[in-house]
Amino acid sequence: MNKTELVAKIAEGAGLSKVDAKKALEATLDAITAAVKAEDKVALVGFGTFAVSERGARKGVNPATGKTITIPAKKVVKFKAGAELAF
Repeated sequence: MNKTELVAKIAEGAGLSKVDAKKALEATLDAITAAVKAEDKVALVGFGTFAVSERGARKGVNPATGKTITIPAKKVVKFKAGAELAF
């Protein structure tokens, strides 16, 4: 399912126009993005939780040269599925 199909499903399920459903989806995604960038945890009960995690620096291998390189530490977003979403 792509974004257009998701907007259509939201519009159908909520009785909204596709324009209003698209605005609602974009506002939701913007709110989640802003919260995660601020390193807040976003918990949607039954759906799942978005949280920021730190990945430490590690060693890797450049496949082209075979040389060992250091992959720097960075922050990543992790999603943990809620009970209703897990299969």
